[in-house]
Amino acid sequence: MLVHLSIRDIVLIDRLDLALGAGLTVLTGETGAGKSILLDAFALALGGRGDGSLVRHGEAQGQVTAAFEVAEAHPARRAAAEFLDDGEDQIILRRVQYADGRTRAFVNDRPVSAQTLRGIGVHLVEIHGQHDDRALTDPASHRAILDALGDLGPQVEAVAVAYHAYQRIRKELAAHTERVETARQEADFLRHAADELATLNIEAGEEEALATRRQIMMQSEKVSRELQESYDAVAGRASPVAVISAAVRRLERRADQAPNLIAPCVTALDEALNAIELAGSALEQALREAEFDPRELEQTEERLFAIRAAARKFNVMSDELPVLREKFEADLAALDAGEGRLAALSSELAAAEATYLAAARELSKARQAGGAQLDEAVNAELPPLKLERARFMTQVDTDETIRAPDGFDKVEFWVQTNPGTKPGAMMKVASGGELSRFMLALKVVLADRGSAPTLVFDEIDTGVGGAVADAIGHRMERLSAGVQVMAVTHAPQVAARAVRHLLIAKEMVPAGDEERVATRVAPLEHDERQEEIARMLAGATITAEARAAAIRLLKGA
Repeated sequence: MLVHLSIRDIVLIDRLDLALGAGLTVLTGETGAGKSILLDAFALALGGRGDGSLVRHGEAQGQVTAAFEVAEAHPARRAAAEFLDDGEDQIILRRVQYADGRTRAFVNDRPVSAQTLRGIGVHLVEIHGQHDDRALTDPASHRAILDALGDLGPQVEAVAVAYHAYQRIRKELAAHTERVETARQEADFLRHAADELATLNIEAGEEEALATRRQIMMQSEKVSRELQESYDAVAGRASPVAVISAAVRRLERRADQAPNLIAPCVTALDEALNAIELAGSALEQALREAEFDPRELEQTEERLFAIRAAARKFNVMSDELPVLREKFEADLAALDAGEGRLAALSSELAAAEATYLAAARELSKARQAGGAQLDEAVNAELPPLKLERARFMTQVDTDETIRAPDGFDKVEFWVQTNPGTKPGAMMKVASGGELSRFMLALKVVLADRGSAPTLVFDEIDTGVGGAVADAIGHRMERLSAGVQVMAVTHAPQVAARAVRHLLIAKEMVPAGDEERVATRVAPLEHDERQEEIARMLAGATITAEARAAAIRLLKGA
């Protein structure tokens, strides 16, 4: 619930701090005292639309802060979880409005967008007035309200589970059908292409290997003559090996005569022979590698050109041809096995749809029954609210062709304000005062069904009096047993039932060398409250009869 509201420099409010509590709080005062300003400021803190004109004249900015205490499991706490530190009990919404139209929003002093502030605020407060177009008047919320009233959460969840299972199979069937249809249309091409690639039987990296081998063979013809001449010079008839070997033997025979002279020479000549032998081996190896069969070159080129032609034909790199072959073969396999899988998926889809329809029909029956119960409960609240000739009805329209996670029902609250008139949507048929009383009756019936912890009613008693005003006050009092209720009212019968009475009034305050008008809010104690209720009864001149009537109202309440 709202525990504290602080307003600074908003229109006529220069400084206001309100401590609030549970139960019914009423705000009263003369017309034009600033009651609507207070609610506009409160709405700003909840993420309402900002406007530079809200800033008090002469000030650069205004500010509204609202502090709430909510239960640990309440949706508002989950919505604000990322802005709450461990141990923080309060959710504090703050909005700064600048005179140039800009605004800034904060949750527990952490900057947020206005949209985020609004998303948290809707869980904390509902504001109802004669021209309100939110909360219960929004048809988008009516189905959820009916489901909450009938405790239909488990059935709604069962429908959602069945829907998602149905959707999963439907998407799988659609994808498989598309693949099979594509394969059917391209079956001849696929078979020809798969056979062609299977015949080629290309391996990854084969084109590069063939190109390298072809290059070697083409270059070999050019260098083989030079290699042969070099080999002949080193190891052929022109080889110096025999001459050097003979020289080594002659020197070795003279080694004893001059060892110091001959030994180094013999060593050097041996090294020369070894080097010549190594050179001959290298040249011989090169000649062997340079040798090729012209038919091998022809075959290599044929294979290489075939691979490159296939790559051009299928518009892929040659290394991708083996993967493409696998894809073609997989598509053919899918085509061959597709009919059976299509039949299986079709059967699964039919079963999933049957499960969904059964769950959705059960939910629809439960909604019809819940709607009848809601109608009975709300209609019982209408006569004391001077709507005895009106009827409330829950319109549940079922269209079994719809597939949605929350069933195939459209739920909308309708009313008939007088016998013989055409029923219609509550927001379109009811007048401002009637709409507010319909909403009050609904809120009383739905009080324990997930309502926001703070409800604000803005002058919903306008234009009524006597027994009707008392009935409105009685219902607000009942409602306040479960949630915090704040009401801006002109009805003394409503004000008398409050546990907290706040008086809104204008007064002149110093502003430099002159005075300015400011709105003040003061809590009223017993005698002051009695006097204010007497004023509400009598008007400008408070009579003894009005005071006596005020005492009776307070005692009766």
